[in-house]
Amino acid sequence: MLVVIVGAGSVGCSIAKELLSNGHDTLLIDPKPEVIGKSGLRGARWLVGDACEISTLREAKLEEADVVVSATGDDKVNLVVSLLAKSEFGVGRTVGRVNNPKNDWMFDDSWGVDVAVNTPRLMTALVEEAVEIGDLVRLLTLQAGVASLVEFTVPSESHIIGQTVAVIQWPLDSTLVAILRDEAPITPSPDDVLEGGDELFFVTTIAAENELRALLSSQPNPER
Repeated sequence: MLVVIVGAGSVGCSIAKELLSNGHDTLLIDPKPEVIGKSGLRGARWLVGDACEISTLREAKLEEADVVVSATGDDKVNLVVSLLAKSEFGVGRTVGRVNNPKNDWMFDDSWGVDVAVNTPRLMTALVEEAVEIGDLVRLLTLQAGVASLVEFTVPSESHIIGQTVAVIQWPLDSTLVAILRDEAPITPSPDDVLEGGDELFFVTTIAAENELRALLSSQPNPER
C-alpha cells in the first residue's frame, strides 16, 4: 500500500514509522528539508515542497496513492490537501488531522476528508475509556461524521454477562467488531460468551449510538 503523508512533524513521522514497520510504501511531503535528517526514518521516501501546490502533488504522483494523510499542524493546509487529493487526483482514502476542535465540523466529505482525527478529542476519549466502565465512549469518527468507532467496558454487574453474541439483539446500524479480553483481541463469533471486564468495540452510525448505549446500560429484567 502506498501512503502519502503531508507534514513531517512528530505526528507525521510517528505515523510513517508505524507504516514502514508494517511494510508499507511511505512518501512524506514537507516544505522544510531539514526535517529529513531529524526524522530518523529509514526506508521512507521524501519530497520537499508545498503540498498545497498542485505541482508538488503532481510530482508526488498523488494519483497512485492508496491513502493520503494530512498531518500538519495547520488545519487549513490539511483541508486543502484533502480536497485536492480527492477532487484532482481521485485518491480513494483521505485522513485529516484536526488541530483545533472548533474546526472539526469542516472535516467532512465536502472537503474531501474520509476520516477526521481530532487529536484532543481522541486523547479525551482514551482517557475516558480508561476510567469509564459501563458507559459507551466514542473513540473515532469515521466516514465524514456518519459512523464512529465506540468502546464499552462491560461492568461486573452487567445484564449481558453470560449471554452469547448471537443472543443479544444489537441495533441494526451497530456491529460488534472486536472483543478485548485479558489484553488479547478476539474476533467476535455468534457463540462467544460475554464476560465482565470485556472491552467491546463497535462500528456504529452516529444516530444509533444512543440506542446502543441504552441496550448496554439497561438493567436486567427481574422476571428472567
